[in-house]
Amino acid sequence: MSLKIKPVRADVTSLVPIAAGTALVLVTYVTPMATLTATVAGLGAGVAAGPWLLNSMSVGLAAGLLAAGVVGDNVGRRRVYLAGLVAMAIGAVACGVAWEAVGFVAGRVLEGVGGAAVLACGLAILANDFTEPRRRTHATAVWGTSVGLGITVGAVLSAAVGAAHWRGPYLAVAAVALVLLWPSLTRIGESRAAGRRRLDGGGLGLFASAMILLVCALTLGRNGIHLTSVVLGAAGLLALIGFGVVETRVRDPLVEPKLLRNNRFRAATIGSFVLGAGVIAMVSFVPTLAQTGLRAGIWPASLLVVVWSGTSVVTAFLSRLVRHPMTGPVPIAVALVVVAGGQALGFGVTAESSPWRLVPSLFVAGVATGLLNALLGREAVASVHADRAAMGSGANNTARYFGAAVGITSFVVVATHVGDDLAAGWNVAIAVSSAISLVGAGAVALAGRAPRHPRR
Repeated sequence: MSLKIKPVRADVTSLVPIAAGTALVLVTYVTPMATLTATVAGLGAGVAAGPWLLNSMSVGLAAGLLAAGVVGDNVGRRRVYLAGLVAMAIGAVACGVAWEAVGFVAGRVLEGVGGAAVLACGLAILANDFTEPRRRTHATAVWGTSVGLGITVGAVLSAAVGAAHWRGPYLAVAAVALVLLWPSLTRIGESRAAGRRRLDGGGLGLFASAMILLVCALTLGRNGIHLTSVVLGAAGLLALIGFGVVETRVRDPLVEPKLLRNNRFRAATIGSFVLGAGVIAMVSFVPTLAQTGLRAGIWPASLLVVVWSGTSVVTAFLSRLVRHPMTGPVPIAVALVVVAGGQALGFGVTAESSPWRLVPSLFVAGVATGLLNALLGREAVASVHADRAAMGSGANNTARYFGAAVGITSFVVVATHVGDDLAAGWNVAIAVSSAISLVGAGAVALAGRAPRHPRR
């Protein structure tokens, strides 16, 4: 396989539009968090629809990222990136005009698929444009900054516009996505891999099925384990196992199995999954806790998310100034330990607590999350051949949003079904979530160890 990239235009002005597009994906991702109560009421949906309204974009992201990476490497990363912006705009309009939960969920899934193209190909374009190590460190730090910035803007937008009407933020996202098409067309150069790969449709179908089945099993199991949830969970696990088997047998897998022998790739993939399943799941529930459990308004609920995301913005941006190179599994594991410590600070909330009681927890977790956003973005493309940068980016982001989909559902189920009130349920869920981050740090450290070669 050739490792040469075929650039159509050598242009490094891509950083600003790609950072803006990435931020928009995260704006879209967090939009329902602060407006969930109003959205459920506006759609005439029951409480059971809540996890799906939050999770549906994660499903689209996780299902589309691997495919977007392969297609981008094959037909052109800019082309797929632009298609992603269009899909996000259409999905956002569908959410903004939806009058029932099914239509809203369908729009969110489409937003996720479009966001998958933007995330997978945007990071790959930066890897192609910024090849010198220090410049790549700068570019990936800015990319990590845009992740936190998008969450910050999304939380504020939801509070400002969603306070009057929950549909407003979705229509605003659609407009911005269309506006970004022009700078993306003019400032992003095309690049693709020298060797084309077939899209593994069978593997993609199995992975998407596993994702949907497992989330369904967790959601239906919120009131206890019963036959339907067990069957769905077992079917999801079988689909996931089938995906693993298919990937070892097809000529062009979505993720090359030999990458699993790369300790940096393993560590970055596990780190992304744990980040999604742990702190992202926790923060997704913070507005619900603040509004329903602690009787706060939409602005305090949104500003709590801003504490976490705003701190991550500053940390990710400043990470580019660190002289000592932060590569490999050790910094990822250390950052996850700090995340776990920050989450643990959120334990002990009662129904009489002030919502600002969560600020220290979100601040500490935000510092580590910002560092992880920069580290994981860089490791995602540095641990694969340049010819497969979009595949590496797609695989890493898939792990993050697959973890988020499972983590959000699990957090909601635990928090709403354990204890006498929502605050008590939060304490149990936060203990579990913190443990996930801590165990994940250990898994990253173990997976990142280089294999020992026998002595001769």
